[in-house]
Amino acid sequence: MSTEAAIVLFVAGLILLLALVLGVWKYQQMLTAPDHLAHPYVDIAHRAALMYSFATALLAALVQFSAWPAWLDLVAAGIPIVFFLGAILTYIGHGMRRDTSNQFAHPDRALRLSMAALILGEIGGVTVLLIGFAVGQFG
Repeated sequence: MSTEAAIVLFVAGLILLLALVLGVWKYQQMLTAPDHLAHPYVDIAHRAALMYSFATALLAALVQFSAWPAWLDLVAAGIPIVFFLGAILTYIGHGMRRDTSNQFAHPDRALRLSMAALILGEIGGVTVLLIGFAVGQFG
């Protein structure tokens, strides 16, 4: 396995570990809440971390078989990973503060800009890796 793919796969493992810890937090809230439900953003953080861990593992596979130089693969994988982690941390923050059950109910300019950056960064990074994979595997 290439070093860059190993780095991305290691990060995937860290995100999976975070998801498991978030699952304990969710379980604790489910045990103690009168309705036996965790706060919506605790639930979302747990599920998102699970999903993003596997998405990051897929990025590692694309990196492994990409035709691009290591630095480009790491940058292209790193951008979506930063947004994955940013989303999880945002959900954790809302879950800790219990300040909303829908962060998009009253979006401000900062939220709109961060969502535009997320869309461009995630789609752009994955596109670079997918093209690198296609070039590397299919010529």
